[in-house]
Amino acid sequence: MHRIESFLSARQFLVPQLAGDQIYFVSNMSGRLSLYRMQRGGGLPEPLLPPEIALQNPHLIGNLYQVLPKLGKILLMLDQDGNEDYKPMFIPLDGGYPEPVFTEGLAEARFFLGKVDREKNLAYIGAASHSEPRNDAYQLDLRSGERTHIFTSTYGAGVGSHSDDHTKAVLIQGYAVADNVLYLWDKASGEVQNIYGTPIEKRGPDHKVELNAIHSTHFVCDEKGLMFHTTLFEDGGGLGFLDLDGPAEVQPAAIVGQMHTGEGEFNGLSHLKDDRYLAHFNIDGADWVYEGRFDENRLSFHCDKVLIGKGELAGGVIESLRYSKTADSMAVSFSTAVSPTQIYTLDAKRKLECHTSERLLGLDTNLLSAGEDYPFVSHDGLRCSARLYLPAEKLGYEGPRPLIYYIHGGPQSQERPDFAWFSMPLIQFLTLNGFAVFVPNVRGSTGYGLKYTKMVDRDWGGQDRLDHVHAMTEVLPNDDRLDTKRAGVVGRSYGGYMTLTLAGRHPELWAASCDMFGPYDLLTFSDRIPATWKPYFKIALGDPEIPEEKAFLVERSPRTYLEQIRAPMLVIQGKNDPRVVEQESRDLVDYLNSQGKEVEYLMFENEGHDVLKFENKVRCYNAITDFFVKHLQP
Repeated sequence: MHRIESFLSARQFLVPQLAGDQIYFVSNMSGRLSLYRMQRGGGLPEPLLPPEIALQNPHLIGNLYQVLPKLGKILLMLDQDGNEDYKPMFIPLDGGYPEPVFTEGLAEARFFLGKVDREKNLAYIGAASHSEPRNDAYQLDLRSGERTHIFTSTYGAGVGSHSDDHTKAVLIQGYAVADNVLYLWDKASGEVQNIYGTPIEKRGPDHKVELNAIHSTHFVCDEKGLMFHTTLFEDGGGLGFLDLDGPAEVQPAAIVGQMHTGEGEFNGLSHLKDDRYLAHFNIDGADWVYEGRFDENRLSFHCDKVLIGKGELAGGVIESLRYSKTADSMAVSFSTAVSPTQIYTLDAKRKLECHTSERLLGLDTNLLSAGEDYPFVSHDGLRCSARLYLPAEKLGYEGPRPLIYYIHGGPQSQERPDFAWFSMPLIQFLTLNGFAVFVPNVRGSTGYGLKYTKMVDRDWGGQDRLDHVHAMTEVLPNDDRLDTKRAGVVGRSYGGYMTLTLAGRHPELWAASCDMFGPYDLLTFSDRIPATWKPYFKIALGDPEIPEEKAFLVERSPRTYLEQIRAPMLVIQGKNDPRVVEQESRDLVDYLNSQGKEVEYLMFENEGHDVLKFENKVRCYNAITDFFVKHLQP
């Protein structure tokens, strides 16, 4: 009998940072995510936070912490058991109890840490109001505590880059995916100038949006120009250049010297020092990173060497990569579909060294499933990427395997061979229990170009739903390794929404379903999300205040169809979830009970939009697997 604890015994090693001879990192060694450090040459990790404090999953927040050696402190973003009400805190480099900082006069807001210059002890931070759609950007002097206001926006504007002396900064304001506008902030005058794109308030009824997906901006050419990632010239992303003294026209910049093959996206550059950068690619779901230089005269980036994508760091996903300018070294957290996160460093000569040796306890890795590429052509001729995970032959299962159809969240996200996230241990545990797991990246997913990603905007539960239906009716039944008559569907967040949609609109396809914090009623969901999210969702999903769009949201709500559900359902929810609030799942369960449907409800009192704590993970993974065993393997 295989136990989920075998997977969870492999501790997570996340977001490592280098400072001198120490490696700082986040891990769940204590059963919950916390902050640690260890000697670069080896030694026992030291806890830096008291045991009762739990950190958030870095995938949800972005920049979770920053080590500040010159200040002798660590800046940490702390919430309460998944409520995502982040507050900036200081702790000493040696660890201690967090003390709140920089929030005076801004108590009614959640904060997000942006870029940090740890040499100059300057940082950029965003404050999102609890009560209104207001987002403010600030520059922080981390030593003095001085807070300089930069910008206020309904939609949010993050600092994409700053000048070396921090007297100028580029702000990126985004309205929907790839619809971005650039501003230039001048600290001396306090002025913010629109330098590229048309702000939404200046768009007329006939305005045609030119999607640009600009991010990863960098000052170049003696800070007279900007280089950045954009989709203006290539659907899969490329480099663009904007002359700050010239017309607001973006010029293409070439990328040469890549060694990878396959389909995917360019994800942008990150700066090392001088003219040296890292170029990041997502190719068929796996990460490739090149080191190279940007030629300002020829407007081109040349990939000189592969750092990630070959050898030991091949076929997997970077959870985090952080560069230390002082040491000219990098700290990397990396995993694959069959191996947990490990911490690596690349020194100034780019020598690779692994500092951890996490493994699955008492479980032969030959029993895991590496998965196989399983793309399919959908109902309208569109190619959709997918992977199929089958039980290993050594497990001895015979005959067609019952199918678990696993749907990722987002929706503009991608399921990848990544052991750092919730999905992969569940997928592997299901295969150990005799299930085949199908993981599609249908239209709306990232990783396959902007056009593909945008196909889900204002079409939740539309063409992407039909991709899933086509796979279940026209593709998977043709594989004699699979038993699609014994099929269950499961998903998290938007994947939970799609699970509910498929269970209600296509009940004949499923013998069981599991929803994890998925929106049930798009009207109540739109009303309950944080105030600063509402402007985005009005654009990307629909505006409940406009009658025809309200009707659309009703038509696309799972609630409209769930009286048709036939299969038993398991619903999982975190009490503190601010994205899909607990009441949304409770309304779902109450409705199903009122209709006499078979439903089970598992709610975690100390979780948010995830399941992070060890004891909760054990219960959650077992509940899902036992539920599917009960209903699909009688």
